Amino acid sequence: MNVKQLFDLTGKVALITGGTKGLGLQMAEAFGEQGAKVFISARNGAEVESVVAELNAKGIEAAGIACDLGKLDTNPVQTLVDAVEARFGTIDILVNNAGTTWGQPAAEHSYEGWQKVMTLNVDVCFLMAQEVARRFMIPRQSGKIINIASIAGFKGNRPNSGVHTVAYNTSKAAAINLTRALAGEWGPYNINVNAICPGYFPTKLAKGLDKVSEMIKQGTPLGRIGGEDDIKGPAVFLASEASRHVSGQAIAVDGGNSVV
Repeated sequence: MNVKQLFDLTGKVALITGGTKGLGLQMAEAFGEQGAKVFISARNGAEVESVVAELNAKGIEAAGIACDLGKLDTNPVQTLVDAVEARFGTIDILVNNAGTTWGQPAAEHSYEGWQKVMTLNVDVCFLMAQEVARRFMIPRQSGKIINIASIAGFKGNRPNSGVHTVAYNTSKAAAINLTRALAGEWGPYNINVNAICPGYFPTKLAKGLDKVSEMIKQGTPLGRIGGEDDIKGPAVFLASEASRHVSGQAIAVDGGNSVV
């Protein structure tokens, strides 16, 4: 197999949660450009329709539905996976990208906020992986799961930084170790489970960090923040056969910020 074949996703079906903007949209475009069929979900139905139309206009076979994964009482995981199966028949690549945060000092942090973050960032991540693996990947003995964690899962926040994200940091650390645990258990089924840990990207989720973006840039060895193409390469690598001997890893995409 040559290098082009290793990175080729032709005929694969990729499900990306939170796929209408930011990192999710980057990955949807990247997978589609490599030949994958792409299914996206997000809470806003109009956004889903618009992005699907944009992807189709670029020659990418795409579909999607509006789905609020944070409302587990409505059984959104089953609904979403059923929709992908009805449209494309299977799922080869799952990207758990949907996430949320809550900014509040730990001493005053509401339990409601804690639950909201843990539900979407941890519970849904597990339930999506479980459903997709059980229905498609384990029976087929093949699959790629990518959990979008964060370098926040490696550490806390600097004192006096003005950043108060105890629930988010904790949830992303959980996502990293969930990745390791699933990789160990599902490796015998030829399922690769890995995590991408982005640093600061100017996305909607990270808008509260706008005020410290310059400080982040100055503390990053490459001297820059994440750009509109920077998640594409790592995502395609982990979704393709190029990473067939990589599993249980948490790959930081942060310009080196987490190592200094």
